[in-house]
Amino acid sequence: MSASSSGAPGPGEPGLDAASLAAAADTLAAGGLVAFPTETVYGLGARADVDAAVAGIYAAKGRPSDHPLIVHVASPAEAVAFAADWPPLAQRLAEAFWPGPMTVIVPRRAGLAEAAAGGQSSVGLRCPDHPVALALLRAAAERGVAGVAAPSANRFGRVSPTSAAHVREEFGPGLMVLDGGDCEVGIESAIIDCTRPWPVLLRPGALDRDRLAQVLGCALRDRDEAAPRASGTLTAHYAPRAKVRLMTAEQLRVAAQVMPPSALDKVAVYSRVALPPGVALGARRSMPADPQACAHELFAALRELDASGADLIWVETPPELPAWEGVLDRLQRAAAA
Repeated sequence: MSASSSGAPGPGEPGLDAASLAAAADTLAAGGLVAFPTETVYGLGARADVDAAVAGIYAAKGRPSDHPLIVHVASPAEAVAFAADWPPLAQRLAEAFWPGPMTVIVPRRAGLAEAAAGGQSSVGLRCPDHPVALALLRAAAERGVAGVAAPSANRFGRVSPTSAAHVREEFGPGLMVLDGGDCEVGIESAIIDCTRPWPVLLRPGALDRDRLAQVLGCALRDRDEAAPRASGTLTAHYAPRAKVRLMTAEQLRVAAQVMPPSALDKVAVYSRVALPPGVALGARRSMPADPQACAHELFAALRELDASGADLIWVETPPELPAWEGVLDRLQRAAAA
């Protein structure tokens, strides 16, 4: 199911039936956990305005409690309620890209969402562009829930989920999961630090820095030591069980020819380049030449190759171009693990 900015439930759409949404909203209001789809990846949600509820996310994922989460809201007005100050940079970005795959970091209102912010004085906020997510956020708000904190719905550091099946593989049948189909974007949102007079790109996403800079009227700076902690920015992240190695096209060709055939049985390859004829791998998947198509399938591809039983996943390094920055970031962190 493709994402929609309307948020209106459509007939027959998975995850949008009234009973499922009501049950999920009730669970959130009671302090429980619900996995739900966004246009980027599936999130593991808890009400952001109750720290004890947010603690359940950290426990379920095995995530350090000082590694902040992103608070999801249904409208910019709900986002402003979490902010001690709403900078002009954040306003420009929200007007241009919400609902959408873009998170702003702003000064946090004291006494609100401290656990979701990992104890920091700033907080990450996003309005997702998916009808199931928006319908859930609105139903939860009707029950007094002020925003839903939601990192990706997977064990900490592992490959993010882009389908309900991926979430169930991670957490089993005990977790409530709203099924909204496969995620359209496929990698997490871009995160922009707006707590200073200049914008800083903390995590790239499907919105490349050139598009962001056009809206902001200035170039984005790179992460520095003064930047707040943010989701998905640890050196090692997004990792399958198998070891990921980034390689050039030539390195892939050479490695496939020199490695003993018996060892190649435990190698999976994700690449744009064709390998020499006769090379028998454990598994292979072609990487799309289009960066958006690659982002859409990236995490599903890593999960598929990991499930093949491979010990190594060789991945052709994407082009170092702005449109590929989000994909390259995820692969570099996966390889660092």
